Amino acid sequence: MTVKNDYGSHVFITGASSGIGQACALLFAQHGFTVTGVSRRTEEKTERFDSGGSLTLRKLDVTDEKAVRAFVQSLPQVDIAILCAGMGVAGPAETTPSEMTRKQMEVNYFGTLNAAQPCLTRMREQKRGLLLVIGSIAGRVSIPMQSQYSASKYALEAFTDAVRMEMKPHGVRACIIEPGDTKTGFTAAREVQNENGLTERDQTVLQDSVAKMAADEQNGRSPLSVARAALALTKKKNPPARVPVGLEYKALMLMLRLMPDRGKEAILSSLYLPKR
Repeated sequence: MTVKNDYGSHVFITGASSGIGQACALLFAQHGFTVTGVSRRTEEKTERFDSGGSLTLRKLDVTDEKAVRAFVQSLPQVDIAILCAGMGVAGPAETTPSEMTRKQMEVNYFGTLNAAQPCLTRMREQKRGLLLVIGSIAGRVSIPMQSQYSASKYALEAFTDAVRMEMKPHGVRACIIEPGDTKTGFTAAREVQNENGLTERDQTVLQDSVAKMAADEQNGRSPLSVARAALALTKKKNPPARVPVGLEYKALMLMLRLMPDRGKEAILSSLYLPKR
């Protein structure tokens, strides 16, 4: 069944071979959209669905700015862009190696920027479009021991807010989707700082913190819940600025917005900095 929307049927998705990106690609194709999904590692193929939709997968590294721009410009049309490509690093803010931090920003922020800019140009030209950026609850609430990940997602919040204001006169809408704990391959792929430069206590705190994150993620929501949130946004002429996924995270964001900073820090510290 095709979903009626004000944007169009051609969808471009990054990070489409796994996790949230894969869930979005399949769900949109099943609902009649013509989906082009890209990922660094994927089998290049095209699959057609009874709904009339299709999913074409192609290899593309979002950190290669020139290649991404050329690819987006080669697409017949870009009505909706869902930018999901991302990864995570974990380590103390004090000692996370600069190469890990640069990789974090290169993938999560610059990778999103590389894809967003040519998509926005295409959308401006056709005077309509919808940009959906996959952020994170950690982009509004910084998580101990993954400060660099939170920083990359905070950056996406700022970028998407600016896009909303700049592109609105051109008929282009933008929204950042904020998943919480989600069960995907992201957990196993997380890069964790090694023990070099860490005290024994810091090593233990980091290990415990990462174990807590991993357990929460693997007991978290299905990536399909995020895909459904994205699909629902295609029906909105004026989507909200940000959409936390799930009633529990909507309630959490409301509670934290009303809570003083010290209260937020106490809660997050108790969750992710276990005392020994």
